Amino acid sequence: MGGPHLEVFKFGMYIMFPIGFMYYFGINLHSRFNVPDFWPKEGQTHQIPFERDEIAEELKILKERRLAARAQRLAKEAQGESTEVAVNQEAEKQTPRPDIVEATTVKTGEGPSSPWNALFETWRG
Repeated sequence: MGGPHLEVFKFGMYIMFPIGFMYYFGINLHSRFNVPDFWPKEGQTHQIPFERDEIAEELKILKERRLAARAQRLAKEAQGESTEVAVNQEAEKQTPRPDIVEATTVKTGEGPSSPWNALFETWRG
């Protein structure tokens, strides 16, 4: 065996290698991985209302949006149009988009021929 000096060296490497690795890759993280303007500025974010009048104003805005969407839905129903999502899903099943059909179809006969293909064809029937 190598003796006690080798064991001390190995122990030092076991301890110092992870520490050195973390030190080397851990310094200057802000300059390496900083994305400018990643977080929105204070004025660009949604302000949560805390005061009673602010909450009432926000509720008023939400109610107006809901009533406008309801009026639009009722107008469509009065014209005879369907507002159901399931109708659109059934239409999508009957006539799917060509790009989705092309992406999801299995293409046979492509790629290099393999001796295993004949074996697989006999198994498939």
